[in-house]
Amino acid sequence: VIVAFILIPFKSEMRQEKNSIIGDEYRWPKTIPYYLEDSLEINAKGVILKAFEQYRLKTCIDYKPWTGEKNYISVFKGSGCFSSIGNRRIGKQQLSIGANCDRIATIEHEFLHALGFWHEQSRADRDDYVEIIWNEISQGKEHNFNKYSDKQSSSLNVAYDYTSVMHYSKTAFQNGTNPTIVTQIPEFMNVIGQRMEFSDSDLLKLNRLYNCSSSLTFMEHCSFEKENICGMIQGSDDNADWQHVMKANGGPDTDHTNMGTCQGTGYFMHFSTAEGSVGSKSYLESRTLYPKRNYQCLQFFYYNSGNENDELNIHVREYSDTESNGTLKGFGQIKGKPQNYWQFYQFNLKASNKFRVVFEGIKGAGVSQGGLSIDDINLSETECPHHIWHIKNFTHLLATSSPGTSGKIYSPRFHSKEGYSFQIGLYLNGTTTNPGNLAIYFHLTSGDNDGNLAWPCPWKQGTMLLLDQNPDIRHQMSNQRSVSTDPNKKTDGGYFWDNPSQVGNKVTDEDGNTFFRGPGEGTSSFLTHERLRSRNFINEDSVIFLLTVEGKQYTLGRGESLQLCKKNVCENDGICVELDMKPTCRCAVGEDWWYFGERCETKGRKEDTVITAVVSSVVVFAVMLVITIISTCCLTKKYKKKSKHQGMILENDHHFLY
Repeated sequence: VIVAFILIPFKSEMRQEKNSIIGDEYRWPKTIPYYLEDSLEINAKGVILKAFEQYRLKTCIDYKPWTGEKNYISVFKGSGCFSSIGNRRIGKQQLSIGANCDRIATIEHEFLHALGFWHEQSRADRDDYVEIIWNEISQGKEHNFNKYSDKQSSSLNVAYDYTSVMHYSKTAFQNGTNPTIVTQIPEFMNVIGQRMEFSDSDLLKLNRLYNCSSSLTFMEHCSFEKENICGMIQGSDDNADWQHVMKANGGPDTDHTNMGTCQGTGYFMHFSTAEGSVGSKSYLESRTLYPKRNYQCLQFFYYNSGNENDELNIHVREYSDTESNGTLKGFGQIKGKPQNYWQFYQFNLKASNKFRVVFEGIKGAGVSQGGLSIDDINLSETECPHHIWHIKNFTHLLATSSPGTSGKIYSPRFHSKEGYSFQIGLYLNGTTTNPGNLAIYFHLTSGDNDGNLAWPCPWKQGTMLLLDQNPDIRHQMSNQRSVSTDPNKKTDGGYFWDNPSQVGNKVTDEDGNTFFRGPGEGTSSFLTHERLRSRNFINEDSVIFLLTVEGKQYTLGRGESLQLCKKNVCENDGICVELDMKPTCRCAVGEDWWYFGERCETKGRKEDTVITAVVSSVVVFAVMLVITIISTCCLTKKYKKKSKHQGMILENDHHFLY
């Protein structure tokens, strides 16, 4: 169990609003500078960047690498997970992601502290919802359970949230085995303390605090519940139409969103291939969309009750000044035998100009009893995960599996973009030492490309995400874990991430294929069964894992991100960046100090500036005084000479001009 701490500098100056600090001085700009310290674990660095993507997807908060801004967040590996509250305006503000803190929700939690939020159980009204058991709290940790009065805090008209990622668990800082927090509603005892994702209330509070009217990378969601079908249009260059229905002949009998649970709702779009001629087609086009990035991820659920020759093609109609009707570009096709369930699909798109997403249904040859259906579309300016593992009849597997290896199932083998073969192992009812949870592990497996790959496998990050099948991506609370392949990690048989044929076990899959499976790394506490059932992880008796393996594509820290910076050493915590193909030091700054110079070798201070300014003023005053005296003497002599003719002496004229 990972418990997050908060650092509270300047405590006497603080006030709160709900569980956030009042005062614009504690707000960050909506784009927050950061850098990742060299002390961070490699896996943590990758997960931090994934957390930033969730902020962009669900809020207007962005993060950018620090390039010399006065105030920034420095992320380092400290003794635990902790952060100060709000923007302290001290220059380099530290946030710790220590050992075992490399979970995406833990990182979101700490950055919420930095953005200005306290824990949920610190609210003024918390006693209506939870009871703090003070004698069960470890000595010296009581301040973590402080409550703030309604004169210090405001609820912002948001109800108390047991599901907040900012809420402590029932066992937080316990000195024994008894809970430190007891919920007034017993059913929420095992709900508090979730570390899956932002809750809806977390997002509502953050977006209100920072006046977010929209998120940065979200583009579109449609569950087709309204008659306007989210502004989609029927194409004009086709000879059939998509239908807005609640049920289709041949299937499906329900939509994916509601699964028939709500009467009068549950719509989806259906293209019938039971009628018409071979080659008949129908276009369903999204509203016009305007990208900020040059890449997008399209995700949706698909049901085929037609014929194996029917096709669903995914296009983008991209517009330009010279193509007012748009240019159609294909990005993928779905074709295959009909299935009697909703399947999850995703496609990476590339649109840099305004565009529409186009779903093209085509009737194939052969007899069809139904057609093609789509539902729960999400489009975001993100990169899609690489692979999908769809597990059907999941409740049956849970009910019939035992803890331990006898209850462990494996995914099909997948390949990373670099060619590494891998597999996911899932303990349905946990390990023998930790039953009652989903336990998950990442394994490398032998493959045809092994002779062309580097071994031990160097710094690849595998991410295993259990999809919350909430229809709207902005409200999903998926659960994920990432592991990284450290090529220096040892095992009894050699290097842990070496070629599986050297350190793994020979196994045979269901199709009779033999291969080697290397040792696995992951967690025995991926998700409790209670949390598994608390969201839409299981839908239509299926769960969906999204899997990604990627290389070390993130900034490692100061001086490591660019080849040009390898020999350019910046002093005094400066960082090297490439500017106009030259290495340039970005120097550290503080509240009343800063470094400057080619390598940040010189320190400046406010008091030095003041002293310099005073000395300069004195020198200028003295010089001007001398000039004035000399000018006055000259003028006096001139006017004395002139006054002999005019009868005037101006010896006592003191109206000097400075």
